Amino acid sequence: MAGLVRVFAPQCEFLIKATWNLAGSVKSSVTTLGGCRTAGSSSNHQGGNGLEGLSIGSSADMPPIPLNGGISAADVFKLAAEKTICAVFGANDVQQSKVVPSIEALTEKDNIGVVSVTDANQANRILEITGRKSLPLFFVKGDCVGGLEDFNAIKESGRLASWLEPHEYDLVVIGGGSGGLAAAKEAARLGKKVACLDFVKPSPQGSTWGLGGTCVNVGCIPKKLMHQAALLGEAIKDAKRFGWNIPEGQVTHSWNRMRDGIQDYIASLNWGYRVQLREKSVTYINSYGTFTGHHEISAKNKKGKVQKITADRFLVATGLRPRFPEVEGAREYCITSDDLFALPYNPGKTLCIGASYVSLECAGFLHGIGLDVTVMVRSILLRGFDQDIAEKIRKHMIEKGIRFESGVPVKFEQIAAPTDSKPGRVKVTSERTLENGEKERFFEEYDTVLIAIGRDAVTDDCGFDLAGVKRSKSGKIIGRHEQSETNPYVYAIGDVLDGCPELTPVAIQAGRLTPVAIQAGRVLMRRLFTGNMEMTEYDKIPTTVFTPLEYGCCGISEEDAIKRFGKENLNIYHNVFVPLEFAVPERMDTAHCYCKLICLKTEDDRVLGYHILSPNSGEITQGFAIALKLGGKKSDFDRLIGIHPTVAENLTTLTLLKTDDSGELKASGC
Repeated sequence: MAGLVRVFAPQCEFLIKATWNLAGSVKSSVTTLGGCRTAGSSSNHQGGNGLEGLSIGSSADMPPIPLNGGISAADVFKLAAEKTICAVFGANDVQQSKVVPSIEALTEKDNIGVVSVTDANQANRILEITGRKSLPLFFVKGDCVGGLEDFNAIKESGRLASWLEPHEYDLVVIGGGSGGLAAAKEAARLGKKVACLDFVKPSPQGSTWGLGGTCVNVGCIPKKLMHQAALLGEAIKDAKRFGWNIPEGQVTHSWNRMRDGIQDYIASLNWGYRVQLREKSVTYINSYGTFTGHHEISAKNKKGKVQKITADRFLVATGLRPRFPEVEGAREYCITSDDLFALPYNPGKTLCIGASYVSLECAGFLHGIGLDVTVMVRSILLRGFDQDIAEKIRKHMIEKGIRFESGVPVKFEQIAAPTDSKPGRVKVTSERTLENGEKERFFEEYDTVLIAIGRDAVTDDCGFDLAGVKRSKSGKIIGRHEQSETNPYVYAIGDVLDGCPELTPVAIQAGRLTPVAIQAGRVLMRRLFTGNMEMTEYDKIPTTVFTPLEYGCCGISEEDAIKRFGKENLNIYHNVFVPLEFAVPERMDTAHCYCKLICLKTEDDRVLGYHILSPNSGEITQGFAIALKLGGKKSDFDRLIGIHPTVAENLTTLTLLKTDDSGELKASGC
């Protein structure tokens, strides 16, 4: 890759044509301006000329490079990844001549890069990627420190000296979930020495799990498999209408067989991740990491043995854990999704507390395998999602036989303790507000109470204060993109990262950040270790809620669109439909499906939001999401020829506009 480096000296200006080869070395030729001599010749100039940070060599074989006003953003990040210290100045920055000599005293000259960016577009791109406001910028071992004031602060505090020292690892990843594992393997692939720490603190009920994080062990994977178990139960009911002889009363479900099959599969994934780390030469450490200072953490295993580990940089990917309400008996007698999927007994009559996607999904598959299920909510369902769809989900679940109670729990009492083969019994005292404003208390007993009111970062004992890492009130790391705002060599990805305003409310509320964390981990490693300018795109993230009828979406909700663009500027195309597979078993009355496209009139009906409630929504949404990523318009959907007979084809034939007086939609088949 070729670029133009402009380096300013105190009394003259040199234009350096530079090209980086694949190995990352720098080859340059020097052109002089204003009568100054080229590098390597004698000169009476006594001051530093600012060229010491660049390796100057012959480049007679270089093709001529047109004068483009300075080095490109891409070349800046490549140089920053190659050099120990890299200083990036703006055009005609008078600070350069003062700063360069002080940098030279810190490390070998061959390890220093000093460049000037004179093109405004290139400078803006650098600032966009780093999340900074202005040049100059300083990089240490590829990490953006900030401006001159920031650089001087870490130098004067002594932190820079320890930063420049050799450390045991190039990167230590704290957290062995999807994002952490992806980052660790990518960094190792790029030739870096990497360690990955993973340690699961037991839940209040004592649940722990293996390598792989929440998604693999107590989230996406077991949840989707139990959702599938419930769908199979529905299919068995439908099978009679398709000619299958299903003896009455002989179809039963075994919680233990389902759980064992799912846990066996998860165990195979746990082992597979360990094998992958070993094959990539990543050191796996089953210990809890705590910062004890700058560039150092203490890793404590389950036996209490502690080892000190040092690294150039750290990536925090610890995820979140379920939140408990501050209610008597909650931690003692209730479970969360951390416990549900490995329960040694059938949960029996279950209360799911919370309006989150976790609560609704668990309620859906537990009812689907034949359990008595109640959902208790304080207010609206699926906050952050499209509320039109959320209400349809509620109605459908009620029609399926799931009860919904409005209220909040105020006390949990254990009536009987669970055993290895049977659930216990919990009395739940709850409170709700009546229409006249009065409070009413009510009571009910359940075999199992599942808390699903949200998730929090568990970072209070990670030593972040000792490392100067600032956190939000919720314990998340405050970041400038993925980089800690207060410690430039500490990064965070996934749920534990705060300060990503680009992230859609749906993705935040859904907690569906596994694919995002994987992508962010890989992209971040390439940026830090190779200078690649790719950034993780946090907008238009597709997601699916695996309720009995799956809800797939991408883009923004109807409420958000109205708030941002005004109702008068929107066209909302929608329709209800009956999937063909529902027609023969006559499920139309309880399974009306729905889809809609939210479009912006002023931009030729560009699609802002896509929403569908139907079977297999996850599979459908993945493909349609690319249309929104590419700025698709309603006309693009119209020109797409549908596959008949499928649910997805309904999105290619939408003509009905949603209005205040449009009335109730009537479902039709294929």
